[in-house]
Amino acid sequence: MYADTFMTEQHGPPTPPDAPQRASVHFMLAHPAHWLALGFGAGLSPVAPGTVGTLWAWLSWLLLDAWLGPAALGALLALSLPLAWWASTITANHLQSPDPGAIVVDEIVSFWLLLWLLLPAGWLAQGAAFALFRLFDAAKPGPVGWADRLFHQRKGWQGGLGILLDDLVAAGCTLLVIALWRVWS
Repeated sequence: MYADTFMTEQHGPPTPPDAPQRASVHFMLAHPAHWLALGFGAGLSPVAPGTVGTLWAWLSWLLLDAWLGPAALGALLALSLPLAWWASTITANHLQSPDPGAIVVDEIVSFWLLLWLLLPAGWLAQGAAFALFRLFDAAKPGPVGWADRLFHQRKGWQGGLGILLDDLVAAGCTLLVIALWRVWS
């Protein structure tokens, strides 16, 4: 009887109602928040969605930087942060998971902030920033791990903030390492 309750011809095998959902193209197109949170599809990558999202952030920032001045880019960032918070909150709730790997808007906005503060910089500095940011985001050492645990397993607006916070701290740590390197070199 349990299987009959959840089994449908369209959805396949039974799944409990509170089971985490999986991000897909159909899911992404179902709500504007999903579109933003999944980085316009970058988060659907089957391999390293956070890295793909960060690459998307880098490429899109270079295009935006060619068209917008520093003040307009700053305004874009000021608008992007609350939008990312909103999109992360909605999408995590719909995916029924506190921090789904498919949500990459946190990497995008955090890397945009890092580049806004770093540029103008050459390709070597940008590449180093990319590598350091990914290292801090993936390994979550020290303050990044603290920020990740602060709102871990929370739902609602606190959960959305938690999704963003560790990446913002990873961007700050990246900037700190680059600044220290510039001072000592």
